[in-house]
Amino acid sequence: MLKKISFTVNGKEVSLEVNPGETLLEVLRKRLGYTGVKKGCAVGECGACTVLIDGTPTDSCIYLAVWADGKEIITIEGIAEDGKLSKVQEAFVEEGAVQCGFCTPGLVLTTTAMVQSGKKYTREEIKRELSGHFCRCTGYQNIIKAVEKSLED
Repeated sequence: MLKKISFTVNGKEVSLEVNPGETLLEVLRKRLGYTGVKKGCAVGECGACTVLIDGTPTDSCIYLAVWADGKEIITIEGIAEDGKLSKVQEAFVEEGAVQCGFCTPGLVLTTTAMVQSGKKYTREEIKRELSGHFCRCTGYQNIIKAVEKSLED
């Protein structure tokens, strides 16, 4: 039995019918074409599928699409500002925190939420915030430097 839902993705209102067991990841990638949302582990452990739901980093692979009804969702495609990289994206490039790019969208979105919180983070707190993200290419030092740079005033 299909269920009609409506939500906002990157500022655009979307209405569609979904299967109650369909994940938000499946809807975003396959039905709406937001391929920046990556399918990694499919069990909420790697962070590749992270999106912001009402400003909170969320693993879309374990978040049912029906739960998104009435929510505001931001994917990596919605982070650029006026066609230019966001401050967070620029920091990731400048600090060499991007290699293959598979984990990068989730890391950028989590960092964006951290920046938007206005909170000051210690290095240990940054590590804790990023603990749900796996990167197999860069090593984490450059990623942490990029987050720190993003959090600078």
